[in-house]
Amino acid sequence: MADWKNPPRLFIPGPVMVVDDVLQQLARPTLGHRGKEYAQLHGETVEMLKKILFTNQHVFLSTSSASGIWEAAVRNCVAPGETLLATGCGAFSDKWADVARSCGANVDELKVDWGKPVLPEMIDEKLATGKYAAITLVHNETSTGLMNPVAEISKMMKKKYPDVLVFVDTVSGMIGLPLKFDELGWDVAFASVQKAFAIPPGFAVAVVSNRALEKSKKVPSRGYYFNFELWADAAQKNQTLVTPSIPHIMALNYQCHKLVKEGMENVWKRHAKMADFVRSWAKEKFGLFCEEKYASNTLTAVKNTRGINVGEVISAVQKKHNTAFGNGYKKLKEQTFRIAHMGDITMDDLKELLGWIDEEIG
Repeated sequence: MADWKNPPRLFIPGPVMVVDDVLQQLARPTLGHRGKEYAQLHGETVEMLKKILFTNQHVFLSTSSASGIWEAAVRNCVAPGETLLATGCGAFSDKWADVARSCGANVDELKVDWGKPVLPEMIDEKLATGKYAAITLVHNETSTGLMNPVAEISKMMKKKYPDVLVFVDTVSGMIGLPLKFDELGWDVAFASVQKAFAIPPGFAVAVVSNRALEKSKKVPSRGYYFNFELWADAAQKNQTLVTPSIPHIMALNYQCHKLVKEGMENVWKRHAKMADFVRSWAKEKFGLFCEEKYASNTLTAVKNTRGINVGEVISAVQKKHNTAFGNGYKKLKEQTFRIAHMGDITMDDLKELLGWIDEEIG
């Protein structure tokens, strides 16, 4: 059993470590979710998220993991007979295509090797056929530590394919990476709070464009729990459709206050500085799994060029220092390892962790 009085410090790609003041927010007395106090909490949180995400459109709070919004985007915005282009560059982008099929969507895939980016010209070639109603992108592929060039992709799509809806999984990107939703022209973007928001898992933030909401009203069989139209109706009253996890919203409100005060440009710079530090160490001691141009600013996938036993090093660091980092994901296990540098992780934390890894690898 874990020692809950001395919890491990987590540098895995998520959940990342949660600092004590955030944990205390989760222990506040609860509220009635249809009362005035909750409506005030909800409304204030959404307004801050709009500032943080640079949008004047819809921000929804979902008591689910972000995987639920994979399904929500497809069920709400892809009508029967329409075809979705699913781009894949790693485990989670590939899984989204599977989820879309399970929702009954017609899905074509554009796949590249794990660790390689999906480039604008690849998407352009596909969309030029005129057969796609929507596209799925992953902003930051957690399995490989890769940032896709979403700004360049978005610029191309706004110019050449303005009618194609854009759904973006930014689970390990939101907050840590630049994200100006309205400027990018996206239609659905979402993240789980256990990544760069640095809150325990079980909750998600979704941004939905006006045109995606209007499209959803014309799509049949959208279901109930993730129904955008019903979400929007509830949001007008500063409520959620179903009973929300109020402790998560209290913690989210608290984190949003901190982010607004810091300023998002400073938040992004802080994450970039931590990423540069970890990448410099990785290049000196091992190598990067992705081309550095596309390497993530929220987590680094280190290529195991020295052939160390990654599992043994992880176990040793955890046993000696009560600190965990991540092995490679699925087929990349032992070929890579992953270090998170997002949320409330600090440079001092990273220096300590990398020093401990150095002690183990000699």
